[in-house]
Amino acid sequence: MVQPRFRAVLAMVFALAALALAALGVYGVLAFAVTQHLKHTPSAVQSFERTTAFYPTRRAAAGCHGRVPKDQVLASKRIEYVSFKLARADAVTVAVINAAGGEEATLVRDLPVERYKQVSLCWNGQRGPRQRGGVAPAGEYRLRVSLRGRDLPVYSPEGFELRAVRR
Repeated sequence: MVQPRFRAVLAMVFALAALALAALGVYGVLAFAVTQHLKHTPSAVQSFERTTAFYPTRRAAAGCHGRVPKDQVLASKRIEYVSFKLARADAVTVAVINAAGGEEATLVRDLPVERYKQVSLCWNGQRGPRQRGGVAPAGEYRLRVSLRGRDLPVYSPEGFELRAVRR
């Protein structure tokens, strides 16, 4: 026969277990709702496209000054072409980042970009804010897109390679 005191403790343990199970159920439903919301919220920067590699020359490629007309994209293997679009209209600053996380060049600064309009840019392999500071070393690079209306920058999901300089 079970002691009355033991029965009361057992009832309390079962009540706490039921309460914990109910709390886990509520948290599970909340977590599901949050993940569904995040899954269906578009990322700030979308549709990154780039050439996988390019071969710059010591002399800066002509006609590469940040923004590129659509008909000139992929016109030269001496220039890295990149493009993306934004979920919301904003002003962007786009920088080329080396494998160590250092900034090599700035492609555009505070460029107004419309919502969902693909923006095409280029990099001639030259260092510095105006792309005239000498050729960057061969290696892997990525883009950093900073939006005026967002605190954290967005990095391109895939990088590109600057191959050895051609003369």
